[in-house]
Amino acid sequence: MSAAVLYTPDVLGLTIRLAAYPWDEALPLRGEARSQSCGSTIALGLALGGDGTVERIGIRSQACAIGQAAAAIFADAAVGCSSQNLDEAGEAIAHWLSGEGPLPEWPGIETIAKARDYPARHGAVLLPWHAAKRALSTD
Repeated sequence: MSAAVLYTPDVLGLTIRLAAYPWDEALPLRGEARSQSCGSTIALGLALGGDGTVERIGIRSQACAIGQAAAAIFADAAVGCSSQNLDEAGEAIAHWLSGEGPLPEWPGIETIAKARDYPARHGAVLLPWHAAKRALSTD
């Protein structure tokens, strides 16, 4: 398969969305994740509201375009989510990537659906959910 199929204009457009989620040292919860298959990394900072749901997000990314797009997709829909919501979504995405489930119901995930055909990018897709799990486990 051609990389052009994977790196569509929509995927590349998502990479610039990360500018909406600048890294902020004041965010109290932090987690990092690294993809073993491609070496991409994501650092995620979170702040929770009084109800325990995500209120604010900051991202520092050294990831491939798929990892960056996944981080933007994550951040665009994570505000208002609980730790349980994020865990369940991450598990559903991992299950789908392994070929054992339908495309998960996470807003925007269909934009990177072609990544399922590229096992070397599966780790990059999961980066933001793994980083969030680490950040929220420190709470």
